[in-house]
Amino acid sequence: METKRGIMGNAESVVVKKRLARFRPGELPAVEGVFHRLLGASAAGETALTLAMLQSSMGSVAPDSMVRRLYRCMCRIDPAAAGEAAAAASSAVSREQLVIFLADVLRGTAEERAPLVVAMSQRGDEAGASVPRERLAEFLQDLISAVVQTLVHRGHLQAWQPEKMGDQSRGVELLAEQICSELGPSDQAGHDVSSVEDWIFRMSQVSSYLEMLVAEGLDVSLGGRPAPRLLPPCKETPWRDLTRVLLDVPTLMFLAAQLPDGCSAPWRLVFSTQLHGESFARMASGLTKGGGPTLLLVRDAGGHVFGAFASRGWEVKPQFQGDWRCFLFTVSPRLRVYKATGNNEHYKYLNHGQQTMPNGLGMGGQHGYFGLWLDSDFGRGHSRARPKCTTYGSPRLSGEEDFSVDSVEVWAVGRPPAPEEDEDGGCRKSVLDADLEVQAMMEMTGKTLHSQGLREPEEDQ
Repeated sequence: METKRGIMGNAESVVVKKRLARFRPGELPAVEGVFHRLLGASAAGETALTLAMLQSSMGSVAPDSMVRRLYRCMCRIDPAAAGEAAAAASSAVSREQLVIFLADVLRGTAEERAPLVVAMSQRGDEAGASVPRERLAEFLQDLISAVVQTLVHRGHLQAWQPEKMGDQSRGVELLAEQICSELGPSDQAGHDVSSVEDWIFRMSQVSSYLEMLVAEGLDVSLGGRPAPRLLPPCKETPWRDLTRVLLDVPTLMFLAAQLPDGCSAPWRLVFSTQLHGESFARMASGLTKGGGPTLLLVRDAGGHVFGAFASRGWEVKPQFQGDWRCFLFTVSPRLRVYKATGNNEHYKYLNHGQQTMPNGLGMGGQHGYFGLWLDSDFGRGHSRARPKCTTYGSPRLSGEEDFSVDSVEVWAVGRPPAPEEDEDGGCRKSVLDADLEVQAMMEMTGKTLHSQGLREPEEDQ
């Protein structure tokens, strides 16, 4: 009678045993189960995994090009050499190769993941310890496409609706280019394993995307560490009334990762020119009403998409406000984020109804030379950075320095601050809501109610 070699058996190499030690005892059956499940009802005596077996398991959540990359990578693992690439690829995937692959993807370090990424980035006829930048970009596009496909097929969209969002394929290209832009310099042969290791260490998305794809695609359920969440929940967004929002899934994945709350706080669409028309007052109401962080997206008439994140609620006043967590960003034609430089505190500005100060929304720079400016006369704006915005270090965001607005969206993207309580234990209201007599007297004495028309009265609970 043939004895089946258990994954913890004595015949396993030292390398495999060390990899298995990373998993909790309760997780080991799930890891071992992957190999037997993939092997399935194969021909009698089959002891290794074929490409067809992997395609059968992962075909619904990843494009075939990505499945082939994973398979080639597994075949190149040398179980006797600490998981490094073997001199020659095996013709099929052994249990030991699969275990090392799972351990390095799901529990590994940047040092251990780097050889895997190099192997996945190389084409079938390529080998060696380095890879050209363009191959890494192709790998990233396949990986991001697979992650988006996984989010859709595994029901992890968090109420987002891709069919009402931007061009996903374009978003994949932009996100892959952004991550690739963080690679260090390379020699003529390309990026070696050490360079890729440094890149993976700094760009945590690469590891997160791989971890999610492998965990979901191979159905590896490890209770001690769930797959990373890549999208925030979407709440209170009237999808039925929308044709298409400015965000796509890859861009959303990128922007959510930049926020202080990450993907934990819900996003709500609070203003859209598509829904609310071209109204500065209505846009300002969306910015100020919730009192929490917001993300502004703008598309100019030339098709450039860009925006800003405000880490705190907005106030209508003729002074700069905000803090160092605010930032500017571009989406198209390049996906980039520009954080505060510390040169000044001109983080954000929102004013309306003043005769002596600029009226509009500004982010960074100075009056007349904002990194991003939307005029209160809705439809016009500018991005004047010569050569860069002093507050955020950003270049010009729009296609032209002075631009015409095509569309604008405001998303509430964080938890609003807890409401202050009055002496009776109720929520403190604005003086304009709490005392209509005060409001009338202010009007009679000629006081301008700058927030009037930019906010809606709070409803009694």
